Amino acid sequence: MSAVPAAAAALLAYVLGYRFYSRWLARRVFRLDSGAVTPAHAREDGVDYVPTRPLVLFGHHFASIAGLAPMLGPAVAVIWGWVPALLWVVFGALFIGCVHDFSALVLSARHEGRSIGALCEDILGGHAKALFLALIFFGVALAMGVFVEVISILFSWGPDFDPAALSAATTSFPEVVLPSSLLMVLALGSGWLLYRRGAPLAPVAGAGFLLLLGCIFLGYRFPTLGLAREAWPEKAGWTWILLAYAWLASVLPVWLLLQARDFLNSLLLLSGLVLMYAGFFLAAPAFDAPAVRAHPEGAPSLFPFVFLIIACGAASGFHSLVASGTTSRQLDREPHARPIGYGGMIGESLLGLMAVLACTCTLGGQEAWGRVYADWHAIQGLGAKLGVFIRGAASFIEELGAPGDLAVTLVAMVVVSFALTTLDSATRLLRFNVEEIGAALARLPGLGARAGFLMNRFVATSLAAAAIGFFAFYEIRVPDPAAAGGFRLQSAGLALWTLFGTTNQLIAGLALLTAAVYLKQKRRPTLPLALPALFMTGNTLFALVRKAQDFAGAGQHLLLALSLALLGIGLGVGLTAVAAWRRA
Repeated sequence: MSAVPAAAAALLAYVLGYRFYSRWLARRVFRLDSGAVTPAHAREDGVDYVPTRPLVLFGHHFASIAGLAPMLGPAVAVIWGWVPALLWVVFGALFIGCVHDFSALVLSARHEGRSIGALCEDILGGHAKALFLALIFFGVALAMGVFVEVISILFSWGPDFDPAALSAATTSFPEVVLPSSLLMVLALGSGWLLYRRGAPLAPVAGAGFLLLLGCIFLGYRFPTLGLAREAWPEKAGWTWILLAYAWLASVLPVWLLLQARDFLNSLLLLSGLVLMYAGFFLAAPAFDAPAVRAHPEGAPSLFPFVFLIIACGAASGFHSLVASGTTSRQLDREPHARPIGYGGMIGESLLGLMAVLACTCTLGGQEAWGRVYADWHAIQGLGAKLGVFIRGAASFIEELGAPGDLAVTLVAMVVVSFALTTLDSATRLLRFNVEEIGAALARLPGLGARAGFLMNRFVATSLAAAAIGFFAFYEIRVPDPAAAGGFRLQSAGLALWTLFGTTNQLIAGLALLTAAVYLKQKRRPTLPLALPALFMTGNTLFALVRKAQDFAGAGQHLLLALSLALLGIGLGVGLTAVAAWRRA
């Protein structure tokens, strides 16, 4: 079957959803007010609260949410066929994910730019805030641990990497190290020009984007910087480098690195998406994957796990942390929340849709696809599945006449640059989370000033980076008769990703519950948020029970404890939300 009609229908659904549904939400449900004073103006401090042009803020928000997840999740979830993945990516985004992001941004902007955890205290009560902060800490640390591990794999010089044949790589793409590093320099220069010299946005953005393309070409021409394999850092070395980078980016003023870098990244991703979709429609490929494959060998059930594996490609609780943690503090006017919140999530869903298409249409036929997605064991390597997306999306760009090696370098740069933006934004959000925990502990009798050190941004960032590092290095025991003792250690990989998916979707459901209670208090329509909230929360709690059983059977005690803790937290916040709903 040709993939073109399905892709065209999906693109039309995005247009109609934004044109009609988001406008109804903005006018009738949230009633956005162009005269309202946003936190960016009321609390402007030049570090976190900075009134920002809507185009620049869209770039920051879009780049912060569009990390590895919308590519990695669908690249794994297509093991159940292309239909479940495509339907959830498109309609899950329009009716759940976009609504979630939009509502979190509006609520935070109307509550002094407070995080979603603090909003729980305002709307649901103090107990809900404490539980939500704990949930956020574990969820973000889990996700970023996986991100750091996967980026370190992509940066490493693996056995499949050949500097003379970049397009042949499946897991290693060291050619993006140079442009990724130079992008930071470009971002620092752009931020200084925009905020210290008052330079106009258009020439700075135009020059920065052209220089970024030049950096990508340099990476293509000099993929290993002239270094020998022995001099190139190993996976563990890249992990430490990435953690150090995340720490530094978290403590710098938001205008100096994050805003400019994210804006340039958004231009890169949007350009890359245009090229990928143009090449896709020019190639007009057929689906290699079956429409539905309900029972792949060794895989968990399609329901509810297809939702959890895709995660950010359709709906992501992490986005509420970005929307309420950084974006709301830079929002110039309330009406900007519609294109930034709802529109930004459509942009991420477009990336998820491209991942579905790239991983189901480019492997050379049904037999070749069946070998790559043979069973659940075959998809344990997350780096390899991301490599499937990179090579598949690059094959679309090749249809436009680009050399194969250059196309692979471009797509790999898109993947890595957005993973890095999410990593440093998430570390900053974890820093805010730790600071809020410290503020809450400081109010408890007997603690007082002893908990105040947690509100220091350098201490809070160090704790955040340490938590991310723990999961990045975490390994699990798997049976291996050939190894000493009958088992070997391997990266937690897909196990952590599945647990992150449950945490992520649970945060989304609880954020939607919080917004639904807020709307009920204001006598506004609640069904657009209450129904998605119930679906997300119920589905995820059920999945957590299933994962706890799996972890118990496999003897993975830490993951079992985490899943049980998350289950308890989710039930606690859910019951608190129900009580608040009844009071409202």
